[in-house]
Amino acid sequence: MTDAQPTLLSPRVLFPFALVTMIWGSTWIVITGQLGVVPPSWSVTYRFTAAAAAMFVFAVLRREKLVPDARALGFAALLGIAQFTFNFNFVYRAEQHITSGLVAVLFALLIVPNTLFGRAFLKTPLERRFLAGAGIAIVGVAMMIVHEYRAAALGPAAVVTGTAFTLAGVLSASIANVMQGTRFARAQSMTVMIAWAMLFGALADGAYAWITTGPPVIETRFVYLAGVLYLGVIASAVTFPLYFGVIRAVGPGQAAWSSVLIPIIAMGFSTVFEAYRWAPLSIIGGAVTLVGLVIAVAKRPERPSLSGNMVSVPVED
Repeated sequence: MTDAQPTLLSPRVLFPFALVTMIWGSTWIVITGQLGVVPPSWSVTYRFTAAAAAMFVFAVLRREKLVPDARALGFAALLGIAQFTFNFNFVYRAEQHITSGLVAVLFALLIVPNTLFGRAFLKTPLERRFLAGAGIAIVGVAMMIVHEYRAAALGPAAVVTGTAFTLAGVLSASIANVMQGTRFARAQSMTVMIAWAMLFGALADGAYAWITTGPPVIETRFVYLAGVLYLGVIASAVTFPLYFGVIRAVGPGQAAWSSVLIPIIAMGFSTVFEAYRWAPLSIIGGAVTLVGLVIAVAKRPERPSLSGNMVSVPVED
């Protein structure tokens, strides 16, 4: 039987989903190395300039038509500004006020607007199993948020400001995610669409950076430059086509599970590189989150036919 309606556990979806989640789980530490000398907006600009260049090279190698029609360019501009300008500028600024761990955990809430917007605009079906699992996962995320907040010992003003920036980034990312799930986006070349979106995003990033912070500033340390290339090529040009492909396959709600798992992976990297110490609350929160994920994406049992053969008729939740 062919997999007519893929799920998150379908092999052709699970591999890119897992790769994207692992790579993005590493970016939170790298982003902290981008803060300091260079204003965040310029760091975002450099990241997506590198990403756009890599995507156009890939499109050329694939011999794709590089210039789509005007409607597709307009769509790419809106997508790029939502995903690669607003989203990332908000995230980089959030990390100036609260810890990267807290930003990563707060970003797990992406599953909420993705699910609601997917239902409202893409008519993505909502099953009770998925909603129950998502609800359990949100409880786990809330426990991790509480732990990160306590561990950071942040002032009220920093928490409010950082949280507001993060949630604004979540909303921007969700809008872009739902755009990628539309019928129009599905009809476009993934490579070319993302290349133009990244280019438009980088141009908007540069304009905003120049207006708000002045002429370009660059840091020549190897760690900074390597971070720009890693974030631009590996964590953007490689991952966004894979992630948007997951959205097109299973919808923005299921794809957003990546953001739920990323904080756990980010904490794992922090354990190795920053001597992060797991507290009971974060361990329990992570475990509860994983339980919610299993419940949400577990394949529903199939009902046997009268002849004894299995048929693809799922048991209703």
